[in-house]
Amino acid sequence: MKDHQLSDEDISYLLENAASGVLATLDADGSPYCVPVHFVYVNRKIYIHGLTTGEKIENICRDPRVSFTVYRMGDFLYSADAKSPCSVNTTYQSVVVKGSAVLVENTQMKREILSAVVKKYTPELACLSMPENAVLHTSMIEITPVICTGKYYP
Repeated sequence: MKDHQLSDEDISYLLENAASGVLATLDADGSPYCVPVHFVYVNRKIYIHGLTTGEKIENICRDPRVSFTVYRMGDFLYSADAKSPCSVNTTYQSVVVKGSAVLVENTQMKREILSAVVKKYTPELACLSMPENAVLHTSMIEITPVICTGKYYP
């Protein structure tokens, strides 16, 4: 077993609380395409909302394999008498997910996930209703993790 593995509980906590993540898809020639995104983690799945067109949507429609990463960087670790820049380390937590993505088509499901997005990022607006037009014209990506690993450095 590798050193400094996050527990399943710590992985879930980071996925539930990280402010943003990076979604990696594969473009038409198989090259990685990585983009920062806002997301929510609900029922052990990752949901990303956005425009209904664009490269990430095209890539997922062509090839559902994705990777998703979140991390929390902490402090730099080094002593005042450090003799080399190579003696610096960083505290961190990170999660890497490999899985498959689909576009959510069910309007009620999209509405529920968009409500979760609002509660996470702008909870003061959670009491307001979601305009139907916004729900219909928002894409929702659902990532089902196949492999999910987490690491930390104390």
